[in-house]
Amino acid sequence: MATYLEFEKPIAELDGKIAELKHVANGGDINIADEVSKLQSKTEKLLRQTYAKLTPWQKTLVARHPERPHFHDYVSALISDFVPLAGDRAFADDRAIQGGLGRFRGRPVMIIGHEKGSDTQSRVRHNFGMAKPEGYRKAIRLMELAGRFGLPIITLVDTPGAYPGVEAEARGQAEAIARSIETCLKVEVPLISVIIGEGGSGGAIALAAGNHVIMLEHSVYSVISPEGCASILWRSAEQAKEAAEALKLTAEDLKQLGIIDEIVPEPLGGAHRSRADMAVRLGEALETALARFDNLGGEDVRRQRRDKFLEMGRQGLNA
Repeated sequence: MATYLEFEKPIAELDGKIAELKHVANGGDINIADEVSKLQSKTEKLLRQTYAKLTPWQKTLVARHPERPHFHDYVSALISDFVPLAGDRAFADDRAIQGGLGRFRGRPVMIIGHEKGSDTQSRVRHNFGMAKPEGYRKAIRLMELAGRFGLPIITLVDTPGAYPGVEAEARGQAEAIARSIETCLKVEVPLISVIIGEGGSGGAIALAAGNHVIMLEHSVYSVISPEGCASILWRSAEQAKEAAEALKLTAEDLKQLGIIDEIVPEPLGGAHRSRADMAVRLGEALETALARFDNLGGEDVRRQRRDKFLEMGRQGLNA
């Protein structure tokens, strides 16, 4: 059964009517094709109108949609001969961050990303995409491995943030995130980062300090969640809508600010409505992005990435 967001109630009603008509038609010889076609056209029009004017808070809800494709969905659609690699070789394997070797359209790559899970059981297993220090240390290990073998790195970011538990802090959460960012900046192979859902705080940038940063149209990327921001500023998470407006967390805002490099349009109604189409669109964007670095040496690739992020800091100081 499809899941509808709070602002999609009119769309849900139309889809419900279509489902009812189809159910009635299956039980007899009634021809309802014309009526269904009219309702489908009306639904598509309403979807276009609704998604053309989403607020930042509504985009946050879309980015968190439970049916939105995650890391494993994109790996299945885009990566062949995928070989998962586990563990940080120091403490444990963190299932919130997944990674491994594979081929993207014939090109050997290392792919790393957050996995939230698709149902209650898998979400608990993957800790809702919130990584602990061993997850970031696994990412570091895989990025360094890619660097040694000259493999481009693709990272898929989708996390509300790093895990805030006591045990994570005791094992050096901040240090692990900082070293992951450092590794992103110093590795001498192309690193293409994609925000596929939520890009939350340091837990996201630990995998997103790339040469080329892509955001899907309805994804979000911010230093803190709207609820967290509202709790600090207004002492109430109920002001999350206002916080989302102030945070400038949408792809359009971040492209304008120069934080990201590219926006990939999503299928009408969001990536969850057509996963196959979304995978094709992302695949085209990744192929184009990787091709930009084909003729650059390792030091040039590293310098381009570092200069890009240093320039953001200079712009911030001059603002």
